[in-house]
Amino acid sequence: MLEQMLLRGRFVPSEPPKRRGATSSGPEQGLLDVMVQLFGSVPWGKTGLGIVVLFVTALVPWSTGQLLAAMDRQFMHVEVTGPLKGESRNALERHVGQWLGASFFTTDLADIKVALEQRPWVESAAVRREWPDRLVVEVREHKPLAYWNDRQLISRTGEVFLPRNREVAGSLPRLRGPEGQARQVIDRGRVMADALDARNIGFAGIALEERGAWTLTLANGIDVALGRDQVEERFERFLTVYGERLARRADQVERIDARYTNGVAVRWKPLARASDNNS
Repeated sequence: MLEQMLLRGRFVPSEPPKRRGATSSGPEQGLLDVMVQLFGSVPWGKTGLGIVVLFVTALVPWSTGQLLAAMDRQFMHVEVTGPLKGESRNALERHVGQWLGASFFTTDLADIKVALEQRPWVESAAVRREWPDRLVVEVREHKPLAYWNDRQLISRTGEVFLPRNREVAGSLPRLRGPEGQARQVIDRGRVMADALDARNIGFAGIALEERGAWTLTLANGIDVALGRDQVEERFERFLTVYGERLARRADQVERIDARYTNGVAVRWKPLARASDNNS
């Protein structure tokens, strides 16, 4: 009886509670399950596509470079296009010829453009490649408007340039003035040339002196002094007097001074003076 009672009163520890979802296979098995779950959550389809894209992206520049290297040629021919008057087509071809033998793909065409536009007659140049080995240059020349200070030319855009063969520009008005005043001289010359043309009077040129005085030259060789003040009013007065009194005797006139308030002074050619004295 006593023994049975001792057995009944003996403390027997109960089994520890099991975690829900746990197994009895040990810690190694649990780590494996975590890794399986981790790798199982990776979107392998999208990841593989991303790897392929990165690989192709890295490969394209390399393959492009290899392809260009395999296709690259040297420039063997030069072609110059565009109407030319001041420039020689042969001279331009020789100038661009320094790039013959250069790489078709790697040559910087901007260098050729800059070199061409440094030539006096060249206003602008367009350069392009033409497969497989041709360098094509289109040149646009300055269009001369007038001679400037006897040594230079001035273009229709107002740019002063100094070619060696300026005489090829032909017969043009002659403008003169201080350096940096070309635009002012052009603007005044155009106004006066238009007014003269409307009266069938030829315009040969205009000069601006350092002190600011203006002198107009007609196509028949007559110089007209307009001074530095009230130039427009003096010019209009000259037009009136010339049309009414002097046009029919223009071949006898050497110079007209319009710097007077109420009229003009006329310097006659020597023969004309002698003729007037005898009459």
